Amino acid sequence: MPKKKSLSKFQVVLMAIAAGVSVANIYYNQPILKEIASSFHVTENQAGTISMLSQIGYGLGLFFIIPLGDKINKKNLILTLLTLLTVALFLMTVAGSLFIVWTLSLLIGILSVSVQVILPMAASLDSENRGKTVGTIFSGILIGILAARVFSGFIAEWLSWRYVYGFSAMMTLIITALLRIYLPTVSNEFKGHYFTLLQSALLQIKRFSLLRKASLTGGLLFGVFCSFWTILTFHLSAPPFKFHPNTIGLFGIVAIAGALMAPAFGKLADKGYTKRSLLMAVSLVILSVLLMKIFPTSVFVLIVAVLILDIGVQATQVTNVAMIYTLDDTSHSRINTIYMTSYFIGGALGTFVGLLCWKLGGWNWVTWQMLLWALLVLAIELKSKTLIQK
Repeated sequence: MPKKKSLSKFQVVLMAIAAGVSVANIYYNQPILKEIASSFHVTENQAGTISMLSQIGYGLGLFFIIPLGDKINKKNLILTLLTLLTVALFLMTVAGSLFIVWTLSLLIGILSVSVQVILPMAASLDSENRGKTVGTIFSGILIGILAARVFSGFIAEWLSWRYVYGFSAMMTLIITALLRIYLPTVSNEFKGHYFTLLQSALLQIKRFSLLRKASLTGGLLFGVFCSFWTILTFHLSAPPFKFHPNTIGLFGIVAIAGALMAPAFGKLADKGYTKRSLLMAVSLVILSVLLMKIFPTSVFVLIVAVLILDIGVQATQVTNVAMIYTLDDTSHSRINTIYMTSYFIGGALGTFVGLLCWKLGGWNWVTWQMLLWALLVLAIELKSKTLIQK
């Protein structure tokens, strides 16, 4: 029997950092939307479209690019995406109009999908500790998402929003160089052409009921997550808070504490306790939204709610990802394509609905729609008969 490939601790940590650096680019805009709006003299809703376009771009990249991870060299695909992302980030620093920012935001979203080549690659190289490894990479993703808000808020406050993208371009360039040196090369099984590959990705939906359920619940909860973080900027900028971007960005530090728990939930998935983990996670999200609704102007309660929300969303995603990677080792990228495309479609939809609710009914409407999404996930999980996934 051939010896299974494995990753060193250094490689896992490097891949987690690379994942975080890549995915952060979708979220840098959220604490600085008001500054971008002022810079181009546009409305908050027009600036909010930047966040939605980043997520739409990510969804497009997931569906049309990530399946290639089962066909071509994963290392080369990752390096190509990161190199092009570096160029797009540098262009953002000199964008002269909101339309150009919209266009580049869509492009940055598409090119940031290298993280979703890294994740299944790591899972395929460490089957014995798959949940733990996935949890570590997912920690990198979540920390990247959350630290992006702290970083961009701080830089925008002391320099300008354009410097956020300049610094990110430099970080992306450095991580690309390190991956070129240390990332392993992985052979692929799929031999058909590109359109057959896309068709095969869609067939994964029909093949696995678990993938369908995980994609739906993952997308819905990420919709709650993105809706909250997009609207939080406007909520905390308005009375009675009137916080500056760097203060708003600090809320990301609170959420990072929750992201550090991802490997623990991965271990639970390795042991098969998926149903229990998912029900607890959704319950935490519901509790978080209820706290936001009941105490809308309390900073302390909002901090607690942010921590609980992040733990709940993170636990759901890590458990879902660990489960779907048990379905077919030869189709990891295509399975990941379906799950993560659904995931970020949910995020884009959550952002859109959140912006609409903010415009029509303020924080009260925003929290109502978040609660409805979370309750729908709870209903799906309670109906599900999957107790253990081995």
